[in-house]
Amino acid sequence: MTEKITLARLKKFGKHFEISIDPEQALRYRRGEITDVREVLLAERIFTDVRKGLAASQQDLQEVFKTADPLQISAIILKESELPTTTEQRTQEREQKKRRLIDLLHQQAVDPRTGLPHPPERLEAAMEEAKVHVDEHHPVEEQLPEIVKRLQPILPLKIAKKVLRVTIPPAYIGKAYALVKRLATVLQEQWKSDGSWEARVEIPAGLQVDFFEQINRATQGKAEIVVEEEK
Repeated sequence: MTEKITLARLKKFGKHFEISIDPEQALRYRRGEITDVREVLLAERIFTDVRKGLAASQQDLQEVFKTADPLQISAIILKESELPTTTEQRTQEREQKKRRLIDLLHQQAVDPRTGLPHPPERLEAAMEEAKVHVDEHHPVEEQLPEIVKRLQPILPLKIAKKVLRVTIPPAYIGKAYALVKRLATVLQEQWKSDGSWEARVEIPAGLQVDFFEQINRATQGKAEIVVEEEK
């Protein structure tokens, strides 16, 4: 085995598992650009130590993953592990997210004095002046509100807001209640007689699609979400 081999590692139920991967393909797989896990793997085997050539036992695989299929297990490891990345990959990821952030600011933020968007070049210059760094590990949409706050002392900015009315059925309160409060600012809330929770919330307009997706996922599509207004 070469010393330069790239590994994805996962510790689960006290047991250690490794797979050998192509790091570029692994990132593409994580982003959804490719879907065949075989394009990521350098070997279709699950190891306890790749460099020593020690394969995981079938018993351990069945016990931990409920399957011994190396492709299914590799998909789990790729999903749940923190992928190793090179400095060049991290730089590229940050630059891509920086461009995405500038695009979002240009699309959604306006100068409150004129109602017009700032040019991308002006937004980028303000980010450099404010020493804003984009976190490559989190969606840009989630970082947008905090970054706008950091830019406002340098550049007048206002993000359009959406006001939504969200109703969560009783069976999904445990999963969705904290999620709504994390993603949105709750303006009003009430518990209804049937045990459901209803809230009037405010989110940045750019987070609307992500908000709908996450709440619907947490409630299996049973939540009711109505857009009330934009401001």
